[in-house]
Amino acid sequence: MLARTADNLFWLARYVERAEFTARIIDITARLAALPKAYGNSGSEWESALSAVGSLERFNETYDTPDEASVIEFLIFDPENASSIRSCIELARTNARAVRTALTADMWQSINACWLELRNYEQTRAPFERMSRERIDPFLDVVKTMSRDFDGAGYRNMLRNDAYWFNRLGLYMERADNTARILDVKYHVLLPENETVGGSLDYFQWTAILRAVNAFTAYHWVYRQGIKPWLIADLLILKKEMPRSLTSCYDNLAHFLDAIGRAYGVQGPSQRHARSVLLRLENCEVQDVFQNGMHEFITQFLTDNSRLGTLVAEQYLLN
Repeated sequence: MLARTADNLFWLARYVERAEFTARIIDITARLAALPKAYGNSGSEWESALSAVGSLERFNETYDTPDEASVIEFLIFDPENASSIRSCIELARTNARAVRTALTADMWQSINACWLELRNYEQTRAPFERMSRERIDPFLDVVKTMSRDFDGAGYRNMLRNDAYWFNRLGLYMERADNTARILDVKYHVLLPENETVGGSLDYFQWTAILRAVNAFTAYHWVYRQGIKPWLIADLLILKKEMPRSLTSCYDNLAHFLDAIGRAYGVQGPSQRHARSVLLRLENCEVQDVFQNGMHEFITQFLTDNSRLGTLVAEQYLLN
C-alpha cells in the first residue's frame, strides 16, 4: 500500500474518533454545569472540557472566558481550531475521499451524511450566533451516530487487509489518548482544592467520566458496587475486557501492527514499542498506579502513545 493511502486511512479514523469524543465531552460537561452547586457544579466544568480535549491553550489565544457559549462555539464550529468537531468532520471527509475505493459504501455514507448535516447547521444560523441547547444536542447525537456507523461498517464489512489494519491503528491510538486525557483531567482540573474526595462533587464527576467513555453500565457489570475512583481507574486503565481501556487499546494496537508486520515481512520499532507498552500495562496493578501517582502514570502513557504515533509515521506513513 502507498504510504499516502495508509496515512489517509490512519488519520481518517483518528478524526472520526476525535469528533465523537469531543461531542461526548460537550454533552457530559453541559450536564455537570447544569447541576446546582450543592450537587456538584463547581463552575470550572467548561475549562475542564477544554483541558480534556487538549485545547485549553488554543482557546485562551482567541477567547477571554471559558463559558458555555464560547467553549461550545470553539469545540464545535471554530474553523481555526484544528480539533473542533467541524474541523474533524471536514478532515475526515477529505481523507475518506482520497481513499474512497478502500472504504465500504456505508463507511463513506456515514461521514458524508454527517458533513452535510454540519453544513446545514452552519447555513441556517447567523454568523457568530450562539446555538441553543435544543439545536446543539441533536447535532451532537448526529456526530456520535456517525462514529458508531463508521466504526461498525468497517468492523462488519471491510476486508481484513492493510487498509483495515491502518484504519484500526488510527482508531485505537486516538481512543487511548482520549481515555488517558480524561482520567488526567479528573485528577488535576475538575475537583477544586476545597472539595472532599468522595464527596458529592467527586461522585458526579466520576460518574460523568464513565458516561463520557460510555462505560457506566460496564462499571456496574464488572464491580457491582458504588462508584469508587480506584475501581474506575482499574476499569479504564487495566481491564482488557473494557474496549476503551488503555490495555484494550494497546492489545489491539499490538495486534494490528503485528498483522501489518507479517503482511509486509518486516517487524520494526513500532511493533516493539507497542508490545513494550502493552507488557507494562499487563503487569501493572491499580495500586501501583495510585502509589506512584496517577498524573505521572498518565503523563508517561501519553508520551509513549505519542512516541508510537511518531514511530508508525516514520515506519509506514512518510515513505
